[in-house]
Amino acid sequence: MDDPVTSDGEWGDGEWIEAGGRLRRRFRFGDFSAAFAFMTRVALLAEQAGHHPDWSNSWNVVEISLTTHSAGSTVTDSDRELAAKIDALLA
Repeated sequence: MDDPVTSDGEWGDGEWIEAGGRLRRRFRFGDFSAAFAFMTRVALLAEQAGHHPDWSNSWNVVEISLTTHSAGSTVTDSDRELAAKIDALLA
């Protein structure tokens, strides 16, 4: 998998940004196939954790937003743990 290059402050510049009750990060890949492969790997992690991201994909860009709706749409340890597992996919 290609190494992602993150961009702009709102979505995080290489780091997860916590704002508005969400953890958010943007990932940029070399092409659509690399972005889709990453999303597939994240989907498997999310399914195992029983904690699913809000996300979008446009060609080589994946934007992920994590929040716990059952806790009042705020960031919880479940979100932080999933974010760490997502980061580990890229290590």
